[in-house]
Amino acid sequence: MAALSADTLSEVTRAIDLAGVFANAVLGGALAARERLDVIGLVTLAVIAGTGGGLIRDTLLQRGTPVALTDYAYLLTALAGAGVAFLIKVEGSAWRRPLLFVDALALGFWAVAGAQKTLESGLGWLPAVLLGLITAVGGGVVRDVLIRRVPAIFGGTLYAGAALVASIVVVLCTQLGQATIGVAAGVLVGAGLRLLSIQFHWTLPQGRNWTLRDGREWWARSSPLLRPARGQQQRAKRWESWRATRLSRRGGRDHPKQ
Repeated sequence: MAALSADTLSEVTRAIDLAGVFANAVLGGALAARERLDVIGLVTLAVIAGTGGGLIRDTLLQRGTPVALTDYAYLLTALAGAGVAFLIKVEGSAWRRPLLFVDALALGFWAVAGAQKTLESGLGWLPAVLLGLITAVGGGVVRDVLIRRVPAIFGGTLYAGAALVASIVVVLCTQLGQATIGVAAGVLVGAGLRLLSIQFHWTLPQGRNWTLRDGREWWARSSPLLRPARGQQQRAKRWESWRATRLSRRGGRDHPKQ
């Protein structure tokens, strides 16, 4: 893949950033609609969800006014996402899969945009990974807090973990001189890992009483390669049922008469 110039890479990062703004604004607006908020609440939640992560990132970078306030495309894109959520009933089982894909893509888009912008600002690899993560999850955290819900990054399937891995991929590829590949790979890895975690119910360990046995059980439950096939599970259940029946009959026959 041919390397892009600095200006072209900056435009690609901006386009990815705007894609993340739109996707998260739609998700925020859909959540506001499910919570039965009025139009002001819907627009507010959509704009915060769409621009929150970028605002936090740009504030921490201290490179002037956050881009969402100087580039009108960001606010207009967030408002467009709010309009989609307001005009279209984005809920129900028919929308579940599309929303999951949109959420996963938004996660990948923003992790890549956050890490890439941090590197373009001249900071090192660790701030780039951290701000890639914050950009990806910041808007969703603020959105969830506003509606008094536990943020999605604090439990359930992989969310922040997927953003973290995507940011690391971008940083590694950029350090190797393959920034163009890093942008594409970061989006694919972040979105793919998020979707796989939903499909196979991958979660991070929970609780304080963590033991090695818990780790083995968690890995066996999370890894599809170590999980027994459904046919094997059914055969094992039939064998146990047959064995229990035989033992019961033998015990009744061999029991001495009173």
